[in-house]
Amino acid sequence: MEVFTSIPSLKNFLLQQRLQNKSIGLVPTMGALHEGHISLIENAKTQNDIVVCSIFVNPTQFNNPEDLAKYPRTLEEDCAMLEKAGCSAVFAPSVEEMYPEKPTLTINFGLLETVMEGASRPGHFNGVGIVVSKLFNIVEPHHAYFGQKDLQQVTIVKRMVEDLSFNLELIICPTIREIDGLAMSSRNRRLSKEERSHAPIIYKILLDAQEKLHNGDTVEEVKESVQLEFHVLAGFELDYFEVVNTKTLQPIHTIGREGTTALCIATYLGPVRLIDNVVF
Repeated sequence: MEVFTSIPSLKNFLLQQRLQNKSIGLVPTMGALHEGHISLIENAKTQNDIVVCSIFVNPTQFNNPEDLAKYPRTLEEDCAMLEKAGCSAVFAPSVEEMYPEKPTLTINFGLLETVMEGASRPGHFNGVGIVVSKLFNIVEPHHAYFGQKDLQQVTIVKRMVEDLSFNLELIICPTIREIDGLAMSSRNRRLSKEERSHAPIIYKILLDAQEKLHNGDTVEEVKESVQLEFHVLAGFELDYFEVVNTKTLQPIHTIGREGTTALCIATYLGPVRLIDNVVF
């Protein structure tokens, strides 16, 4: 496995691979890797000759400087995991390498970014769009791999690929969970032992809400029920719980056919903000 910190060195390496007609898969990450990331690497290995994992804590997608400062950075540990998983190359640039000058471009994703994460984190998806576009242009992958846990991000990146005609296939992989149901996330390592023991209730509440919808409860009834549950949960502060269309991300009042409805949640557990979703 090779590690690159500069754009020209990575592009030169990948050019040599293309000259040998090798296919390239990209797994974009911000590091602090876990088994969810490794599952993306393993998926990429089954479809590509070369797998590139980017590790870059992107400052343009953080609207909270404190959150950016506290985001875990574990490059040495990450590289060891990636090498063991059979990753071909790691791209770990500095902020100066990715942004020699502060970006002036603004990407507006319309209604897709006005809800949920976009409403709670203004400017977040502009930053995501810029960095993902840069990575697509630098790596020029045949396939790019994202996890369903970040459903809104996935939907926005999919729209960007379509609108800007990126010559790649987007592969969405299932959320990987701990044994107790908690969605794997780099932020989980910031939880205290006690907070971690309480965190699985998030997924349980999502499954209970899904079951209530299956049994005929209205969307409004389910949303009210979830809000009441979090109101009495010590240590939690619900940011949002929404039932949305999976393509438009807009709130819906009646569930659609299979695969078109998602239950999305974001909550603070202590100081740590966690998100999760299930597709109905």
